[in-house]
Amino acid sequence: MTTQTTQQLPLPAHFDTQKVSDVWRVLYQDRAADAEAWAKQWHLQPAAKDRFRICLMAIDVQNTFCIPKFELFVAGRSGMGAVEDNIRLCEFIYRNLGILTAIAPTMDTHTAMQIFHPVFWINDAGEHPIPAATTITLADVQQGRWKVNPAVAFSLGKGNYLALQNHALHYVQKLSNDGKYPLIVWPYHAMLGGIGHALVSAVEEAMFFHSLARNSQTYFEIKGGNPLTENYSVLRPEVLEGANGQAIAQKNTRFIQKLLDYDAVIIGGQAKSHCVAWTIDDLLTEILAQDPSLVKKVYLLEDCTSPVVVPGVIDFTTQADDAFQRFKAAGMHVVRSIDPIETWPGINL
Repeated sequence: MTTQTTQQLPLPAHFDTQKVSDVWRVLYQDRAADAEAWAKQWHLQPAAKDRFRICLMAIDVQNTFCIPKFELFVAGRSGMGAVEDNIRLCEFIYRNLGILTAIAPTMDTHTAMQIFHPVFWINDAGEHPIPAATTITLADVQQGRWKVNPAVAFSLGKGNYLALQNHALHYVQKLSNDGKYPLIVWPYHAMLGGIGHALVSAVEEAMFFHSLARNSQTYFEIKGGNPLTENYSVLRPEVLEGANGQAIAQKNTRFIQKLLDYDAVIIGGQAKSHCVAWTIDDLLTEILAQDPSLVKKVYLLEDCTSPVVVPGVIDFTTQADDAFQRFKAAGMHVVRSIDPIETWPGINL
């Protein structure tokens, strides 16, 4: 009888930590052959036979957030946060190849005209806000310091500029009422079809290797395409309805239930202060609504995530750490990738 391989595996020869900060083409056919041979060498069984089913959710491990000099590189306070996190994330995947049942990477996916990109807004001087240095508050919109750019109305509002302006006011009001971060204008990032949208090459290679070694399809989850709301969390956009009360987006009920069907859900990725924190927050909300005991199946990889830090401009480290402390107090487990999974509390391999 075949039993689940629960031992920590060595790192395969193709993995090179020096290449994690670079963008390159994955040699799929070579890695496919390597994965098949690796599965035979280490007696890896198909994931479908796992008795204790574990899903790794890797949030937004894309070039735009994880490669230095890309649009929104998450540097953390070390200056190389996302790169260091992804070295550990790749090693975690390879070492636990026989334990991880499934891997679900989320992918932030944007186009130019979205409410958090510069072209959406304009001031009386005809200027767009400076990305990453501009926060648009309720007062900014009420007092007309920033207005919706009439040029986007054709594409986003069927030419109805007034409706878009009403939505903008409603949006910042809703963020304020719900205790969300104020609207931050970000650089154009995670652009659909662009190189920044792709997964980090080394992480993609590790996921592809896992997929074939364990016969477990990588489960890609796309988010962020709605032009009228930010979508930090993969489980729920920041705002769900427009100024007229009608729905503009929905929470991702299908993905929430898929995650909660596993015996354990491990979460890492970028950025700890934004997409990771809000995803976990939404997952916690759903768990508390369904069955509070489910909170114990969630594990947060603290050494595979970093906060947004722009020296001299913004530093979300404290907010990120506070959020993780709150999740821990709620019953989630804060763990490290370098510790064997079988030593984590509640894991029953």
